[in-house]
Amino acid sequence: MTDVLKIAIAQIEPWVGDIDGNIARIRAARAEAAVKGADLAIFCELVVSGYPPEDLVNKPAYQRACRAAVKALADDTADGGPAMIVGAPWVEGGALYNAAFLLAEGNIAETIFKARLPNYGVFDEPRWFTPGPGPAPCLFKGVKLGLMICEDMWLPGAGESLAEAGAELFIVPHGSPFRKTALDERVCASRDRVIATGLPLIFVNQLAGQDEVIFDGASFVMNADGVVDFCAPQFENGVFITEWHKGDKGWSCISGPDATWPKGSEAVYRAVTLGVRDYVNKNRFPGVVIGLSGGVDSALTAAIAVDALGAENVRCVMMSSRYTSKQSVEDAIACARALGVSYEDIAIEPAVAAFRDMLTPAFEGVAADTTEENIQSRIRGVILMALSNKFGSMVLTTGNKSEMSTGYATLYGDMNGGYNPLKDLYKTEIFDLCGWRNAHYAKGLKGPVGEVVPQRVIHKPPSAELREDQKDEDSLPPYDILDRIIENLVEKEMAVHEIVHQGFDEATVRRVEHMLYIAEYKRRQAPPGPKITTVNFGRDRRYPITNGWRDR
Repeated sequence: MTDVLKIAIAQIEPWVGDIDGNIARIRAARAEAAVKGADLAIFCELVVSGYPPEDLVNKPAYQRACRAAVKALADDTADGGPAMIVGAPWVEGGALYNAAFLLAEGNIAETIFKARLPNYGVFDEPRWFTPGPGPAPCLFKGVKLGLMICEDMWLPGAGESLAEAGAELFIVPHGSPFRKTALDERVCASRDRVIATGLPLIFVNQLAGQDEVIFDGASFVMNADGVVDFCAPQFENGVFITEWHKGDKGWSCISGPDATWPKGSEAVYRAVTLGVRDYVNKNRFPGVVIGLSGGVDSALTAAIAVDALGAENVRCVMMSSRYTSKQSVEDAIACARALGVSYEDIAIEPAVAAFRDMLTPAFEGVAADTTEENIQSRIRGVILMALSNKFGSMVLTTGNKSEMSTGYATLYGDMNGGYNPLKDLYKTEIFDLCGWRNAHYAKGLKGPVGEVVPQRVIHKPPSAELREDQKDEDSLPPYDILDRIIENLVEKEMAVHEIVHQGFDEATVRRVEHMLYIAEYKRRQAPPGPKITTVNFGRDRRYPITNGWRDR
């Protein structure tokens, strides 16, 4: 029995499917925890496999590899160093579980199966895992640890049962994705368990970009009064020591990491940057190529790419046409210079002329319309994909959530690419992020300090420049109105009459709703992008393409 514990929060970056690499990362973190005098090192949910492993977890060979990894890590603890809590998929009695293990003294000392399997938003755990029984306390150095895996903490039941069974301290490995409201939600759910039981809690979260989902770290310690006393950084890995003492009123944490979590635009910008970095690097692309138009979306995309990957790994291409203004060319050059990226202009007019000549017989007698505009966009898409194929760099697309919602994007044109950093960011947010990045900097960013998006880019009216004097508001409501309508339709699932009741024009709301539904087929073919809002297009929102519903 002990009355002092040093517990390491191991906030590391597992990689889905990279079991050998994850073992190496776990071992390195444990070694650091040992140097810092830890008794126990806690890792995030499914750290061995990475989270979420999706249908990969159904492969028997993968299951066997995860099992072997857990046993190898258990063997490591025979050296007298820190014990560990790690998570992995685990087959027991013919069923597959989301499991956490206490590894100590060379053994798998305790095995806990996740009881509550989330099936909402980005989560599909009942598709893969069997729910386990309610958890029981784990005994470590005479201390009864209440181990809950992620969702088991979020609702009443498991924590209270553990407390009744004698648990003294909650340990909660998590795979909690980033979203704008995530930090407050995590703290509130943790406080509910702490206040209900009178027990302190350690929240250990994953840190990684995984396709659309971003895990932001931000692990923390909450003492029995429901106050977050110690915080690990958000968006940064590391091994952080917390020291616990047992007194007359039970266990309390007396020291730990003291990070300040970013808020607002900084948090969003760093989340998107992490998403780009991990998607490009983990998929082993040597860099990215971006169509730099002189507009605000492509400028912000370039800034994010440079901050994620370094200027030397970002190639920017202007693809000017007869409709490209002199100002747009100048602005694209200014943006490229500010970021220090390579820049070139590949004019599309020869290809436009060739397509015009090819299609003239087929189009004879039919007036020009958006078809000719979309041909320009698709020519640009072909150029970017050709550069990608030739040199290996991945194309980053630049469409924002406002455009993805309404279909104001060209399939096989400006939607071509492998990843879209702005996919879950409204147009109005784009301007806010440009302003933040010009005025601020943050740890881990690889781009230059200072203004990287020229002010003229931010302040000029948005335009696709596919015809003379074109402006986005020729086809769309003003973005400050459009974005609020989309948020109500998509994130809040509000009815048309409810949105109109807020003061919006009914015809405009119905028009936006119609555009939202008929663009579903485009979104199904769009590249992934990082989830930022409560409801993103992709894993969160799965609407049918063939859809006769309209709100009447």
